[in-house]
Amino acid sequence: MRIISGEHKGRRLNPGKSFKARPTTDFAKENLFNVLNNYFDFEDLSVLDLFSGTGSIAYEFSSRGSRQVDAVEVNVKYHAFIRKTAGELGFSNLRAIRADVFQFLNHTQNEYDLIFADPPYEMKELDQLPDQVFGHDLLKPGGWFIMEHGREHDFSDYPRFRELRKYGSVHFSIFENRQTG
Repeated sequence: MRIISGEHKGRRLNPGKSFKARPTTDFAKENLFNVLNNYFDFEDLSVLDLFSGTGSIAYEFSSRGSRQVDAVEVNVKYHAFIRKTAGELGFSNLRAIRADVFQFLNHTQNEYDLIFADPPYEMKELDQLPDQVFGHDLLKPGGWFIMEHGREHDFSDYPRFRELRKYGSVHFSIFENRQTG
């Protein structure tokens, strides 16, 4: 796993073989961030990374100078790895939060410019995740919710669906908060 761009471009991170998390592939991550680069100024972003796992996506946003990055991970070992790595890299803009994602979504009062979620592909509640995000008004107007998933899920009929990006076996459904305000 490596950081694709920003202050720590090219930095390799190794969570160890005992980690069972499936980090977003470097190929998929690089392509997704190329898309994001065309729509967002990273320095202005407040980002929420759900099911953060190894923290790969959170580090990418932090390395690019995002204003605030909240990484939510329930697993004690993964959460500790994110905190340790963020400290080693000097990411004062990254906050590791140990919490169940759905409980966090139910209780947070924060609003974000961009929310990224990489839930386990086999998670039963995966189809409900867009409703959870939009139902709690967590995205600022014009904000994006990006969910990584496998090919067996199709969100193209969802009202706030924007587009689908496919990079190998990795699918990113992108949703947009089109409300004005």
